[in-house]
Amino acid sequence: MYVVAQKGLIPIKTKLIILRGNSGSGKTTIAKSLQNHFGDGTLLVSQDVVRRDMLSVRDRKGNLSLELIRQITEYGKGKCEFVILEGILVKERYGEMLTDLINFYEGNAEVYYFDLPFEKTVERHKSRPLADAFGEESLRAWWRPKDCLGTAGETMLTEEMTEEGILDLIASRIG
Repeated sequence: MYVVAQKGLIPIKTKLIILRGNSGSGKTTIAKSLQNHFGDGTLLVSQDVVRRDMLSVRDRKGNLSLELIRQITEYGKGKCEFVILEGILVKERYGEMLTDLINFYEGNAEVYYFDLPFEKTVERHKSRPLADAFGEESLRAWWRPKDCLGTAGETMLTEEMTEEGILDLIASRIG
């Protein structure tokens, strides 16, 4: 999307929305709802889609998905009004890349961390289509409590918040 100006086309100002948290915390559900809310041209970059579906790589330090996630997310700047990046995105492996993306978007980013108890994520996982693909043992192995980025303005989303409440919060901050 470009805005027509008197001297030609100028890129639009893009808002980056980063949704992070443990498996089963609700990131993908919220990301898809936001994409639907913001409408056409909203770029949704899902860590699982890039890592599992596009590249078929394990989530290990230095895996190929890191660079591709960065490139796809950068692609949206100036072309899309909203870019949503969602995934577990463990700080240890993805923190530097995420900080670089926030800087690339010149701070025009909203960062959210789904801070839910382990038991709640297990409960949510059981209702997902992937419930049979992996179980509680895998969830526990991947679990990273309080894996916040520590960036200015990072917002914690808790189990008390409803899906509608989270969508309203994010939409109200975006404007």
